[in-house]
Amino acid sequence: MELKPGLSALVTGGASGIGRALSLALAAKGLFVTIVDFSEEKGKDVASLVEKENAKFHSNLSFSSAMFVKCDVTNTSELAAAFKKHLMTYGGLDICINSAGIGGKIPFDEDPTDGSGPGSWKQTLNVNLIGVIDSTRLAIKTMESIQKPGVIINVGSSAGLYPMYKSPTYSGSKGGVVLFTRSLTHYRRKGIRINVLCPEFVETEMGLEVDAELVGMVGGFVPMEMVLKGTFELITDESKAGSCLWISNRRGIEYWPTPLEEAKYLVRSSKSKRRPLLTLPINFQLPESYEKIVVHTLSPNFRSATNFVRAPLSLPIKPGHVLVKIFYAGVNASDVNYSSGRYFGGSKEEKSSLLPFDAGFEAVGVIAAIGDSVSDLKVGTPAAIMTFGGYAEYMMVPSKHILPVGKPEPEVIAMLTSGLTASIALEKAAQMDTGKVVLVTAAAGGTGQFAVQLAKLAGNTVVATCGGEEKAALLRELGVDRVIDYRKEDIKTVLKKEFPKGVDIVYESVGGEMLNICLNALAVFGRLVVIGMISQYQEGWEPSNYTGLCEKLLNKSQTVAGFFLVHYAHFWREHLNKLFQLYSLGKLKVTIDPKKFVGIHSVADAVEYLHSGKSHGKFITVSSQIVRSVVGSSS
Repeated sequence: MELKPGLSALVTGGASGIGRALSLALAAKGLFVTIVDFSEEKGKDVASLVEKENAKFHSNLSFSSAMFVKCDVTNTSELAAAFKKHLMTYGGLDICINSAGIGGKIPFDEDPTDGSGPGSWKQTLNVNLIGVIDSTRLAIKTMESIQKPGVIINVGSSAGLYPMYKSPTYSGSKGGVVLFTRSLTHYRRKGIRINVLCPEFVETEMGLEVDAELVGMVGGFVPMEMVLKGTFELITDESKAGSCLWISNRRGIEYWPTPLEEAKYLVRSSKSKRRPLLTLPINFQLPESYEKIVVHTLSPNFRSATNFVRAPLSLPIKPGHVLVKIFYAGVNASDVNYSSGRYFGGSKEEKSSLLPFDAGFEAVGVIAAIGDSVSDLKVGTPAAIMTFGGYAEYMMVPSKHILPVGKPEPEVIAMLTSGLTASIALEKAAQMDTGKVVLVTAAAGGTGQFAVQLAKLAGNTVVATCGGEEKAALLRELGVDRVIDYRKEDIKTVLKKEFPKGVDIVYESVGGEMLNICLNALAVFGRLVVIGMISQYQEGWEPSNYTGLCEKLLNKSQTVAGFFLVHYAHFWREHLNKLFQLYSLGKLKVTIDPKKFVGIHSVADAVEYLHSGKSHGKFITVSSQIVRSVVGSSS
């Protein structure tokens, strides 16, 4: 909703504190305002100030642009009369802000009465929770009666998000406001958006009653300007319905809970149009042999380093192992590192002694057969694998390496090496929280697409680099705040001009000159995570010198961390579950490069295409044996 002159708002608790500030801020936009409050003197004073603000926008009105209505929000008849008077005066209700609230001065366990007196715990609940529920109900009915879109903002508190041990009743009342509001998302179908604002301590009459030491511990009072900014965001952003905005000096403005937390308890509706989980009553006819790709000589040239081998399919399956029929295999930039032996360590002779070895890092398929002592898996179970040898028609692996998934579809492949790298690296190596500036290089690639979305979901400003308009369009679609297309703009110039204080987190995968640019763009306390250096892979990955690196890091208390997914294997299952849940909830998009490479004989072509810089999203190959049965319905 655009805030513009002529709209009308009703504000409960509008005579003081946050309600007063919001009434005046709305008046400064030219809105007609009804101030509903128990204090007549303060209420009339605010109404007078609102009218003066409105005079800048309105002249020769036949009615007052602001009015005060004395009302006890715990009295339903008085509250209903206030809404009726507003509607009769202004002909509609565009915005309702429920700001009336009290602190409650008598501890619930020390109240000598039955809790009905002034400042009692029952009054705290009646004003802070019951009053908000009743006012929300009346606002909905008013907006429905005129059949116009409207916005309702309930003022909660950070005390509704975490406990306040000295004010349990207050905390409980505000917690009720939070969950009550978040449960009203469905009203957006009627054009009514209801959101809740949860500021930490604000310097109001009620805020000044809070213990000064406690206020100091959380970083001091939240500026009223932040509260106004957050409120206007909830009013104007049409995507916000049932949203909870937490405002604090420590973390800035952020939505609570984060999507990652929300995904832990949300379940999909039975009416969901997404494809159901796969059940596969498949009777596999196992072949006598299968084809796979092996590395026969060490070289970063994947094509020359590999060849195709037909291997016998030995039965029965080893005890504790399972046989997986591969449907999809993921193509990764680091395939050329593996084919050159860079991940093995040791001398060239020691590496060569390991030849030949199977190629490929990741695959998705179904379990085709199981060995003895495997009791937790069965034939037909969709499975993901992250062990060497994914470029094959079949793989035999220890059952402990199986990651059961809902469906063996291409999107799951993307969540493996690429998705897990982004998720774990940002959480563990980058220690990402919220309110930061996050830079992602090569952002339109397999792992970059996850990094930008996860950073955005966590409440950060996201900057991304890419090459080409098609990739830039993809990144904008994924919610990136600033896309830098290096084919049109100089990355170094843009970062210096638009982010003069630097970026807080860098998710870097390019290496070479890009790494230098990122190091120079890092803010004080910034963290740079190196997840790869794709620009150097095919050139032999010679060590680079970064002169003055130690001095640079020391000067700004910065951190550079390397991230290699293998070292974080104990987090794979946890983070894969998170990614799959976000994807299932529709909160995470997975882009698969549309170019098809079918069969393991096409893998070398796929690796070279990936390194050409033309691909975007995750790159996969498809087993030629399942093109008709799977690709048509899943890709």
